[in-house]
Amino acid sequence: MAEIVNLRQARKAKVREAAAAAADANRLKHGRTKAEKAGQKAESNRSEKQLDQARLNPPPRKP
Repeated sequence: MAEIVNLRQARKAKVREAAAAAADANRLKHGRTKAEKAGQKAESNRSEKQLDQARLNPPPRKP
């Protein structure tokens, strides 16, 4: 005997799977992980700080 399937639920599940596949493709095409973004930001801050410490005449501080 065949399994009874709720067509509304099956249709919504199919749409969800298609959306998930599109999201995966977009992540590969466009995105970076949160860890990669954080690592790059930390490296940028570290190098900027090191460069500022090596200045001969530091910029004046704003009050």
